[in-house]
Amino acid sequence: MKALLIGGTGTISTSISRKLIADGHELYLLNRGSRNDLLGTDKVQYITCDINDEAAVLKALGELEFDVVADFIAFEREHLERDYRIFKDRVGQFIFISSASAYQKPLSNYLITESTPLANPFWQYSRDKIECEKYLMDLYREEGFPVTIIRPSHTYDVRSVPLGVHGDNGSWQVIRRMMDGKPVIVHGDGTSLWTMTSAKDFAVGFVGIMNNIHAIGETFHITSDESLTWEQIYLAIGKALNVKPDLRFVSSELLAECSQYDFNGALLGDKARSVVFDNSKIKRAVPEFVCTTRFDQGIKETIDYILAHPEYQLVDEEFDAWCDRLLLAIEKLKLEMK
Repeated sequence: MKALLIGGTGTISTSISRKLIADGHELYLLNRGSRNDLLGTDKVQYITCDINDEAAVLKALGELEFDVVADFIAFEREHLERDYRIFKDRVGQFIFISSASAYQKPLSNYLITESTPLANPFWQYSRDKIECEKYLMDLYREEGFPVTIIRPSHTYDVRSVPLGVHGDNGSWQVIRRMMDGKPVIVHGDGTSLWTMTSAKDFAVGFVGIMNNIHAIGETFHITSDESLTWEQIYLAIGKALNVKPDLRFVSSELLAECSQYDFNGALLGDKARSVVFDNSKIKRAVPEFVCTTRFDQGIKETIDYILAHPEYQLVDEEFDAWCDRLLLAIEKLKLEMK
């Protein structure tokens, strides 16, 4: 299989790139080259340019054609309009990475299938993904453009700890708070269900969809079957750190109201909602797909990797101070209301 990944070195796509290499496929990456050293192989053909520079991309591609093109960095309809112009006559399958956050909020049924309606009034990111999906499926129906849509949920690799509440610099500051014995904010009461998926497991399903005749014109989500409460998630992270975290549960609505961070979208429009996925469809299309990484095992690998790689320990003093201020304000309110 001859595949082109637009991006190819992100949280999800790095594992996909590695699996494609391991499976012996012909892999091209189109990106700006800032993180290509992650793959460390001469088995990848790099096309170094900005996908937004359409003329440069066309020149770099020349007469190349691909069995599969997958765009990991398209977020708005105009990005896909560009992709269609570039690839419509040179691809056997075009894969768009959407998001499971596009599923309706609130859900009408707790069990999510690919037929669950799409609607998210809380998050513009999700609404943009929905618009992208509609555009591509119209192209498939009207012009036969060979589209497949993939909806990941919360997928993690070794470079970042997946969390519900963190600042702009990612999750390290929360990990630091746990290690220092400082209280850590958990949204809601910690009992809503969430699904964490290892990128290595995700890659098995994704690569199985590539160049798959049963995937054209179809939509799939690819997630673990393991359901965890957010309290279990934070406790598993603490266990991987060999600490018992001091968890403080704070209403998601309050977090959204009292923060400069986008908790309205990322929490109220996503992580504050219980999600359980039915993965029957991806398993029918890719019989070998099964998630073998239990979260407490996967997160231990992530924690060990980050502790050994200081470049992923991004300090966020502003978020740290915000956590302290919010928790102090809540404690003062409790005293005043007695």
